[in-house]
Amino acid sequence: MRKLGFSKCLFALMLVLSLALAACSGNNTDGDAKEKPGDKKENTAGKKDAKSEDGTYSIEDFSMDKTNQGEAIENGELNYGVVAGTSFKGTLNYNFYQDTYDAQFIKWFDEPLFDTDENYMITNDGAATYEVSDDGLTFTLKIKDGVNWQDGEPVTAEDWAFAYEVLGHKDTAGIRYGADFENVVGMKEYHEGKADSISGIEIVDDKTLKITHYKTGPSMYTGGIWSYALPKHIFKDIPIKDMAASDAVRKNPIGIGPYKVESIVPGESVTYVKNEDYWRGEPKLDKVTAKIVSPSTVIKELESGKVDMVDSFPAAQFPDVADMSNVEWLGQVDNSFTYIGFKLGHFDKKKDENVMDPDKKMSDVNLRRAMWYAIDNDAVGKKFYNGLRWNATTLIIPFFKDFHDDSIKTPTYDPDEAKKILDEAGYKDVDGDGFRETPEGEKLVINFASMSGDDTAQPLANYYIQSWKNVGLKVELLDGKLHELNSFYDRLEADDPKIDIYQAAWGTGTDVNPEGIHGRKSSANYTRFTSEKADDLYAKGNSKEAADIEYRKRIYSEWQQLMVDEIPMFPTVYRAALIPVNNRVINYSIDPASDLRLYDIAVTQDKPFVDKK
Repeated sequence: MRKLGFSKCLFALMLVLSLALAACSGNNTDGDAKEKPGDKKENTAGKKDAKSEDGTYSIEDFSMDKTNQGEAIENGELNYGVVAGTSFKGTLNYNFYQDTYDAQFIKWFDEPLFDTDENYMITNDGAATYEVSDDGLTFTLKIKDGVNWQDGEPVTAEDWAFAYEVLGHKDTAGIRYGADFENVVGMKEYHEGKADSISGIEIVDDKTLKITHYKTGPSMYTGGIWSYALPKHIFKDIPIKDMAASDAVRKNPIGIGPYKVESIVPGESVTYVKNEDYWRGEPKLDKVTAKIVSPSTVIKELESGKVDMVDSFPAAQFPDVADMSNVEWLGQVDNSFTYIGFKLGHFDKKKDENVMDPDKKMSDVNLRRAMWYAIDNDAVGKKFYNGLRWNATTLIIPFFKDFHDDSIKTPTYDPDEAKKILDEAGYKDVDGDGFRETPEGEKLVINFASMSGDDTAQPLANYYIQSWKNVGLKVELLDGKLHELNSFYDRLEADDPKIDIYQAAWGTGTDVNPEGIHGRKSSANYTRFTSEKADDLYAKGNSKEAADIEYRKRIYSEWQQLMVDEIPMFPTVYRAALIPVNNRVINYSIDPASDLRLYDIAVTQDKPFVDKK
């Protein structure tokens, strides 16, 4: 799984992270046979008369499939925009990257070894196949013939095992190592330096790898197997601690995907040429250029045809361009959510786990609950995002239709209730300055960290601060300003003691199992909340018994309720993903059930269509 960071740019891999990533199969949890967003129908989303009476839009009006208009030309080129208010870090390898922007650049030249189906379950249609032992613990993985690195070397079982060895090593920084890796037999001993190898990983032959696990469950098939090899012939002589910053990652990355990296402008763009040795077949485009596009200029870039499509479009700007003539708007419920998090502890590197600190400013759950009641997230979705984000309730999102429990009662905007909770918990304005003191009578100033970004970032942060002020809480922006994404997450991951609360977002990946983000062993658990009850639910939710979907639903409903009761974080809005695509682009879909892949994308003319003013 990954932070938004970590999205669906991995073509339905696990992630983070993965992407982390079966989770969204089946009917809606309320039993209604509602039309799935993206089912074949007229795409009215790009028409201004498709607005509802209150001026908002619905994700239900968008298709996930691009309409093909014309025939593919030879030697076509495509320009792809990654919408960001910052440069990308340039950690261009799936084994080491941490944020969504890097992933958007990686996906053009690399891909997971496993394909996934519409339910995000791994299949045997990708570059590798798998078989499972009768007890569900041992996976035999086989790489198909003809799958080569872009320097011509074949991808081997040793490369796949090498990825496990690198990511499991104590010298590897980042958020990748966690419960899925520790489930491999012998991994914990290897990670702690007590063993030189991982006993549960066996290289059978050049193309075959066996991995044995301590326990099995549904998540084994949606992210429990790490799906990315690492070319050992390139990385073997690089110290593990230096790999992520090496030229093999930053300047000359290779993968197994449809395009090869030709050149990189650090932080700005990557140019790719077709990989004629791609295992699926020759890509239809000759060249792809991916570049960072500012939220403030994305409309002009699309109107002029300087980019053919973008990874995601700011929902707040959609009404201004809903009738843009040169693009088709695709959309779906996103596998992500925005949230307010409370810093409740720290990550203990010696123990390799999160530890709660009882003296933290936000330790009182009553204070956290009151802050949730103080915010009108429904109004946020309508005012800032035109209905394309909407009030969030639980931490398992509607993207996971079988598991999102919309029957759970969660705090909804009620400032009077917020005031009542604070009064009863002893937070009162003792000195008459309009702000509440702690129950001990001490000044209470809550430091709020939030990221810079598009035009909504500052007004939204101001709205939250004002909402909390309205119930008597003094909340101030950390250092008096918004923070650039990379520095924001650096401080968050380092448990900067100045941060009390923060606003961020998660891309959940395609595995419903929440342990990857929220677990005791997850360094990505930025709130640092832990509980024995949560540990028990994580174990049950990914057990053999959880193969029974009704059992797993009950477990994850309990977990959602636990997080509503404890409130280490609360979701603010669920999100729609909007993708504008130039009319010259064909063979493209954002539907996870689609058979189309990046190498299928083509264009019908040399120059993009431009908007007719």
